Amino acid sequence: MFSKVLPRIIVVVAIISAIGTIPLFFLEALSLSIKITIAISMIIFCVLLARFLLKDIREGLSALELGLLNLKDGEYSTTLSYQNDDELGQLCSLYNSTALQLREEKHWLYQRELLLDKVTQSSPEVLFLVNDQQQVIFSNIAARRFFNCPKGVDGELLTSLLNTAPNGAELAIESRKEGLFSIVAEADEPQTWHMATGQFSLNNQSHTLFILKQMTRELSRQEVAVWKKVIRVISHELNNSLGPISSMLHSGKILSENLEEERLARVFSTIDERIKHLSDFVQGYGKFAKLPEPKIQANDWAQLLATLRPQWEFVDLSEQGQVVYADPVQLEQLLINLLKNAHESGSKPEDVSISLEQRKTESCILVMDKGKGISDAVMASALIPFYSTKPTGSGLGLALCREITDAHHGHIGLFNRDEGGLAVRVVLPYHH
Repeated sequence: MFSKVLPRIIVVVAIISAIGTIPLFFLEALSLSIKITIAISMIIFCVLLARFLLKDIREGLSALELGLLNLKDGEYSTTLSYQNDDELGQLCSLYNSTALQLREEKHWLYQRELLLDKVTQSSPEVLFLVNDQQQVIFSNIAARRFFNCPKGVDGELLTSLLNTAPNGAELAIESRKEGLFSIVAEADEPQTWHMATGQFSLNNQSHTLFILKQMTRELSRQEVAVWKKVIRVISHELNNSLGPISSMLHSGKILSENLEEERLARVFSTIDERIKHLSDFVQGYGKFAKLPEPKIQANDWAQLLATLRPQWEFVDLSEQGQVVYADPVQLEQLLINLLKNAHESGSKPEDVSISLEQRKTESCILVMDKGKGISDAVMASALIPFYSTKPTGSGLGLALCREITDAHHGHIGLFNRDEGGLAVRVVLPYHH
């Protein structure tokens, strides 16, 4: 950088010294050869003196040049060794303090980037960034799982990536319309997702950030909370009515003991029977509305099924020696409800089967029958309280199963089998 500036200074010094020797040639006492020798000697002396005086300047400028090149390359760890007590020394000292501050800020930014990357990669929400060429330039682990690309989706075109997306997600992502949408994951189990997008400019390019969050469990939790509130109100009103009615019925029986009226006895008996039925009804829904927090523990699967065999007949397709982690009372109630529904589906007892599959992070329970199955409309409402297709059904069985599953931070799904019948899958976290 300074290969032209410093030589120019030396040339200027040489010219000035040469001009300074001009009066020497007007002296008549010296010969021309001596005059030329003296002039050349003076010029050489001035040039050498200038070079010597410019040595520190050259070193200082070279150090600054090297330092600025390091800054240009993003290297802030190098400091300048030029320590002379002059203006260049002050500049080098200012450079060193600036480089130190930049190095600290770079380290701080690097730590923030590590933290941000850790947060985004561990986030359960699906995150991926697309540039204006519709190319994915960033994605997290959840996005790779969502698009079924374990090796990563960075660098892939969004159009080709949507081919591996779950059914229903392609249209939502292409339209970029924020809000709720439904997808069908494994085994035809519908899921509700929410998509949010953000537009911003990066390196003078337009980028779009997609954030996809599964809302199935949250919506289910809100729905169950509403039903619980309704059930508590209904139970309260029924209890308020059943108490006085039961008391008046008892009083009526006492007053009618001497009447010997057979029809009146039948009336009292029917009323008493309906009061008991309503009490059982209220108590059943009270259990659903006030389900206690599960106490997770290891349950021997074979021993658990052995306690169910006296009540229901079924075929066990599970491997031996398996353990499932759940609240034993709630898990038993869940299996009783599912086996009861399977037997009431019209299946033969030998066609009702149950299995347990252990995965890396979860336990998958599958209860299957060979009944008529259910329609899509019934399947969409089967897990809602009060909904039942049976004339005497309370609509509590599957709703309680879903409540137990949600309390264990798992999920439940229903789907019709290709060979006929219905299968209910319950997935519980595996606390091994």
